[in-house]
Amino acid sequence: MEIEGGKSLEIKVVRSVKRKKTVQARKIGNVLEILAPAHLSDAELKPHIESLRRRLEQRQEARHLSDADLQQRAMEINQLYFQGRLKWDSIRWVSNQEKRYGSCHSRHGTIRISHRIASMPKFVQDYVLIHELAHLIEPNHSSRFWHLVNQYPTAERAKGYLMAVGLEKVEGVDAGAEAETPSGD
Repeated sequence: MEIEGGKSLEIKVVRSVKRKKTVQARKIGNVLEILAPAHLSDAELKPHIESLRRRLEQRQEARHLSDADLQQRAMEINQLYFQGRLKWDSIRWVSNQEKRYGSCHSRHGTIRISHRIASMPKFVQDYVLIHELAHLIEPNHSSRFWHLVNQYPTAERAKGYLMAVGLEKVEGVDAGAEAETPSGD
């Protein structure tokens, strides 16, 4: 596996009889240490390792995303669709949202955007930003909230795109990796 700077990442498996069901991974220097139940064969462990390796790569990619660029785009969207009236304390990319594209804690003014949308078309990224920014005004999904979101001209198209991505995941095209995966017992 390649990591920053083109260095190779070694995979080391540590098996334990105490570990019954879960497979975990942690990165120590240039080693991806896999913690696994002793009863799992190499063949059974292989998909877990691949899943955890993919998750690590996604987290590393997310670190390269610019929170400053995200902040700048949110400010532009605030001007375009909310007349500059929105205020927030922080907006940043995160790599720990596998089931959501974004989240907003309206009381604290914090917005988190999943790294997964960084590779999606700009109109989808903007839609997710508008959706989360609208929660600063309407913290629920009321009709007033949807009125704010639907100001965005390609809102329906973006929703359709995200629905299609969600269906791919459900159908197994990209099941997504977990930081800890059950071993199937």
